[in-house]
Amino acid sequence: MKKLPVGIQTFSKIIEGDYLYIDKTEIARSLIESYQYVFLSRPRRFGKSLFLDTLKDIFEGKRELFRGLLIEEQWNWEVNYPVIKISFSGGIDSRETLRKNLFYILNGNQKRLDIHCDEKEDPNQCFAELIEKAYEKYHQKVVILIDEYDKPILDNIENIPEALIIRDGIRDFYTKIKDNDRYLRFALLT
Repeated sequence: MKKLPVGIQTFSKIIEGDYLYIDKTEIARSLIESYQYVFLSRPRRFGKSLFLDTLKDIFEGKRELFRGLLIEEQWNWEVNYPVIKISFSGGIDSRETLRKNLFYILNGNQKRLDIHCDEKEDPNQCFAELIEKAYEKYHQKVVILIDEYDKPILDNIENIPEALIIRDGIRDFYTKIKDNDRYLRFALLT
């Protein structure tokens, strides 16, 4: 009997560790082919983060992880897409913490994609620059995967003035997705 992947949110770790995996790649393929923008709202511990990581591996063309799964023969593994993955699972308690966290996340994506962005003052402009530079460098449209898109607001829900300030900061950040639509292949927010 295979081990249960309790608490594991990394697709490759489940596959390489021979954990039990229920094949959801047909759902992934259907979403990818049917939509450009997806919002996925499900309860906690429902597998959203794992699904996001699975999508990342699909778009990055990691075919070896999908041996024997439905998507293996249905996906064009010759084409790889640059993926910007953002998770707001950490605590954010102020506009300044949000700003620092956004730069930390964006810097991690720049490093993984081997891209250097010049913008150092405004994380929203850095995000826009990262999207455009990823498109230019890889000659493919960009994939954006955002996990726990509203957690910074929910972390501050009892402090309404701060929650509103953070909401406005996140809204400005997400606006860059819409502004850069011409560079995007797919975007999913959970």
